[in-house]
Amino acid sequence: MSKSREVSDMQPTTHYAKSGDVHVAYQVFGEGRDLVMAPGFVSHIENYWDEPRFARWLGKLGSFCRVILFDKRGTGLSDRVAHLPVMDERMDDVRAVMDAVGIESAAQFGISEGGSLAALFAASHPERTQSLVLYGAFARFLHWIATDEEFEALISYIDEHWGSGASLPNFAPSKADDAALQQWWGKFERLGASPSAAMALMRMNREIDISGILHSIQVPTLVLHLTDDTLISVEGGRELAAGIPHARLVEFPGTDHIPFLDAGDWILAEMREFLTGSRSSTVIDRVLSTVVFTDIVGSTARVDSRGDLGWSDLLKTHDKTVRQELSNFRGKEVKTLGDGFLATFDGPARAIHCASAIRASLQRLDVPVRIGVHTGEVELIDDDVRGIAVHIASRVAHLGRADDVLVSRTVKDLVAGSGIKFENFGTHTLKGIPEKWQIFRAIS
Repeated sequence: MSKSREVSDMQPTTHYAKSGDVHVAYQVFGEGRDLVMAPGFVSHIENYWDEPRFARWLGKLGSFCRVILFDKRGTGLSDRVAHLPVMDERMDDVRAVMDAVGIESAAQFGISEGGSLAALFAASHPERTQSLVLYGAFARFLHWIATDEEFEALISYIDEHWGSGASLPNFAPSKADDAALQQWWGKFERLGASPSAAMALMRMNREIDISGILHSIQVPTLVLHLTDDTLISVEGGRELAAGIPHARLVEFPGTDHIPFLDAGDWILAEMREFLTGSRSSTVIDRVLSTVVFTDIVGSTARVDSRGDLGWSDLLKTHDKTVRQELSNFRGKEVKTLGDGFLATFDGPARAIHCASAIRASLQRLDVPVRIGVHTGEVELIDDDVRGIAVHIASRVAHLGRADDVLVSRTVKDLVAGSGIKFENFGTHTLKGIPEKWQIFRAIS
């Protein structure tokens, strides 16, 4: 069975709770301590499970919690409403879902804008709140959008481009070139709310300011935030932690606001320890590894020219070809990236030979690729790799043109004497990476 099929089979059944006259969609899965998860700006609880990385993350969360997911009124599978829902009504929805599940109290978990709801619920209903976890959250809207110009730009995006997924770089800048994630994100926008509803919700969100009630939260609280979160400023998390009595703040490195991406396992490890008292069994190790990124050049144009079915067939052939070459050169596939791969090798020469073989095999299929190679220390976390070496390899790949295999100076130096030939590709500034880097093109 494929990984995507395994993930889709994890999806729990959707039910409805009645909150006054409004039907609120919810799902329940997992085992352990009850955890009510308040989503961000918009949501669609069934669409969550269509993104394999999100589904796996939810599955890991369900390994130590019984998770109650819900779509807030006006979003996702819950009823659309005629007027903007105020916080009181949203808190009513949380109570209605808890009543429908049959739980008197639970841990509350608020993500992004849902953090404001979870925090207010914890202050207003301590008898129904055992503890509080906030991720990428804020007390005041200005930590999301600080100026009128930024706000109007977002409204214009919703009005003119909602459903395209073009907002992905704002939520996950390191995944800006992930075509598969952008496609899912566009569908997530469309299913989460209509453009008019999304604009109305943003105008309501603009009024959020719960800073005055933070001192009233008396339950144990964990605040999690990425230090370089490009959507919600880390100052939002710091303000929450400073204002909530005895709250614990944990900051992670990273930029991607979406919780199931780069910081996903760190978030779960902290939550598990906070909620259960035991640290996650996630194994973290550091090793020297050669990281390889591959990327189809001009993938968007190919989708347009071939259509969805033709593109799907091309991707299947591409994936099969890359996997065969990885097997031939003892490379380890870490994950697919929509129109490319992330892989690791225990030797830089073998990585370059594999990259060259991938390029040659795909040239015969008229599929141009660009490939980046870098050697450095990486963190091995379950079935994923993290660290600056991964980011460097990605940035190197994106410097390339069709059929380029580019390597860092580190790689070139390590394969001295191997007979592999290079030509100078210049010195470049890699986005988000200190100093300038000398890059070389591997010559077949």
